[in-house]
Amino acid sequence: MSPKVSQEHKEQRRSNLLQAARDVFIEHGYENTTMKHVMEKAGVSRGGLYQYFENKEDLFEALIEAEQVEVIEGSVQAMLKQQGSYWDVLLMSFLGESKKATNEMDALAPSKLEYFITGRNDERKKEHARKRFAQAYQMTVNIIEEGVKAGEFSPRFDPEVMAKAIISHIDGMAMDHAILDSETIQLKEQTELLIGYLKWGLGVVE
Repeated sequence: MSPKVSQEHKEQRRSNLLQAARDVFIEHGYENTTMKHVMEKAGVSRGGLYQYFENKEDLFEALIEAEQVEVIEGSVQAMLKQQGSYWDVLLMSFLGESKKATNEMDALAPSKLEYFITGRNDERKKEHARKRFAQAYQMTVNIIEEGVKAGEFSPRFDPEVMAKAIISHIDGMAMDHAILDSETIQLKEQTELLIGYLKWGLGVVE
């Protein structure tokens, strides 16, 4: 009789597989990555991988979902305690902990672009894209609305419009960055422009 595997152990295995998959997708891109690449990177058998993920699509969706959940599951109030202001919470939501404009972009951005663009006629992928947008949009709206209540923001536009503008700008830069280099699209400078626009558009009280 084989020993029972604890839930904690299963979760750790799954986490290890996702980390290996992330490295592989970054190296090869979505289209060129195979489940065999992930097996070799993670050092597991075919059964060891397929026990957790049915196929490459299932694996990639789980990977990007896990990354988004890390940000979205944290409440705005919890993030406020950590960051100190709603402005910093907003910056952290799309710039990361540094909250600074740089020439660095999400390393998975090219793979995400491949996944969603090639799946534009695939209903499952379209639904996944809609879900991701809705989650990011609602979180951003919540941050802005809480900032307004706290007296930090006096927005010139509706929070809904500001949230969509942020997402569209970030997604657009990610698309350009996947095809071109940082210097060509001036990623840092465009991000600084976005920050300045947001500060003006939100009427940030300093």
